[in-house]
Amino acid sequence: MPFKRKLFFYKNYFYDFFNELPEAAKEKTDYVLFVVQYAESIPAKFFKHIEGVKGLYEIRVNGSGNCYRYFCCNDEGNIVVLFNGFNKKTQKTPLKEIRRAQKIMQEYYQEKSNSK
Repeated sequence: MPFKRKLFFYKNYFYDFFNELPEAAKEKTDYVLFVVQYAESIPAKFFKHIEGVKGLYEIRVNGSGNCYRYFCCNDEGNIVVLFNGFNKKTQKTPLKEIRRAQKIMQEYYQEKSNSK
C-alpha cells in the first residue's frame, strides 16, 4: 500500500510531547498518523484546519477520556510537517498553543527558505 502523504517531524517538538504520553495514547496517535499517511482523504475527525490561521492544521487524537492535538502544516503537496502537541482540556483550542504552533511553522518555513 503506497503512501498518500509523508510525515516530517520538525525538530523535536513532536517527540518531546509524544514521549511523555501514556502507552495507550501513543498507540492511538500511531493509528491516527497511519490514517494520515495512507488514507485517500483524511477523515475530518482526525484532521482540521485552524480557523483564522493560514496553513495551520491540527491532527486530532481522542481516547481514554483525553484529547490530544498535534499541530502541523502541508508542504509540497504530499508532506505533513508535524510540530508541537498538547493535551486539550477545554472546548476551544488555547490561543497560547496556536501562537506557539504559528511561531514553529514560521521557523520551519524560514529555515527551508534559507537552505535554498
